[in-house]
Amino acid sequence: QVQLVESGGGLVQPGGSLRLSCTASGSIFSINTMGWYRQAPGKERDLVASFTRGGSTNYADSVKGRFTISRDNAKNLVYLQMNSLKPEDTAVYYCTAEITYRSVPYLHTEDFWGQGTQVTVSS
Repeated sequence: QVQLVESGGGLVQPGGSLRLSCTASGSIFSINTMGWYRQAPGKERDLVASFTRGGSTNYADSVKGRFTISRDNAKNLVYLQMNSLKPEDTAVYYCTAEITYRSVPYLHTEDFWGQGTQVTVSS
């Protein structure tokens, strides 16, 4: 089994910072792209940032210059550092990863999602 577990959400004032973490665990052979999505009430789930295994990053225009995605391949971790937070950043943030895992005698590749962590930006 493969799991993604997020942590680091919470309540923060406008202008503040938070760092989200996501750990992948299980019978992992390799991890390709890792990323973060968010979903605000009544809205679709949208990409926030992604980080390929090769080192390329991609950000939503709304977070460029404020959010930074990073990853630790040795520990199967991905982070999202969020600075200068705004009320419109309020959402449930989901970690996602494209993971190749062992299911003997085969390898399978799937997209996995975490359970989500709430980020609320409010004074």
